[in-house]
Amino acid sequence: MNLKEVVRNYLTDNDEGMKDLITLFLNKVMQEEADQQAGAGRYRRTTSRKAYRNGYRNRTLKTRHGELTLNKPQLRDISFTTQVFERYSRVEKDLENAIIESYLQGVSTRKIQDIVAHLGVEKISDSYVSKIAAELDQNVHLFLSRPIDCFEFF
Repeated sequence: MNLKEVVRNYLTDNDEGMKDLITLFLNKVMQEEADQQAGAGRYRRTTSRKAYRNGYRNRTLKTRHGELTLNKPQLRDISFTTQVFERYSRVEKDLENAIIESYLQGVSTRKIQDIVAHLGVEKISDSYVSKIAAELDQNVHLFLSRPIDCFEFF
């Protein structure tokens, strides 16, 4: 899909067009990251090349605009890392923050799924919401049990 088609999609259907626009942009970012990590662009011969391209892998990312399917580049000699999403993460940070905020407000995991559905994501697993809640509980427990005797009180 090229930029002209994405703009045309955006003008006819704002929601789908926004998803296409974000997908196009994030794919371009990952291509640039792959070029930098490989040490050369696609089909370029250079002595500074560190790795060769090895195709793409489809990767889904859940965002507040819906689920995006991205083309994550693969490199042959080194593993490709990207700033677009964390390793093994399939949910945008803003969406994760909305889940955390809902949990802090006392919303049940089942109702959190309804909230996330209103944000454009069809399905978030119960186990994912529970995992985020457990991590949050652990961080709160660590914070509350930290030693405070090293601080001088006035």
